[in-house]
Amino acid sequence: MVSLAELDRLTASEQGILIDLATSREHRKGHIPGARFALPIELEQLLLEKAGEEPVVLTSPDGRLARLVAARYRERQTVSALELGTAGWSGAGRPLATGLENPLSEPRDIYKRPYEGTDNASEAMQAYLDWEFGLVEQLRRDGTHGFFVI
Repeated sequence: MVSLAELDRLTASEQGILIDLATSREHRKGHIPGARFALPIELEQLLLEKAGEEPVVLTSPDGRLARLVAARYRERQTVSALELGTAGWSGAGRPLATGLENPLSEPRDIYKRPYEGTDNASEAMQAYLDWEFGLVEQLRRDGTHGFFVI
C-alpha cells in the first residue's frame, strides 16, 4: 500500500506512474491530477509496454479494485495500490482533476445511448427518434413478423 505522502514523493521526483482503474465516466468526473485512465482488463499488457521497472501505483474510487488488482501483481515489487484510493485523496482535501487526458486505454467501457452526450447534433437525435417512432409502421408494412400492436 502506498500512502499519500509516498505518492507525493513519487510525484515530486517524477518517478512512477499513477493509474486510475475507475470507469471512464468516474474518471472524467474526478480523478487525482496526473492519474491516467486504464481498463483493468488491459493492465497486464500496459504494464509490459509502459511501466518497465518504474513504480506503478493503482487507484480506484474507494481503493478496493486497486488493492485487488495490485494483489494479482504482488510478484512485481513495483505495483502497489494507493491507500483508500481516490476517495482518500479527496477526503484529505486535495483537489481532483476532471476530463480524460492522456489515457492509457481507450474509454470503451461505457455504452452511450444515441441521445446521451452534449456533442450529438440535434439532427442526428431527431433522425433517431423518427426511426424509432416509425418502427410500428415499418413492421405493419413488412408483414413477415409475428408482432402486433396492442
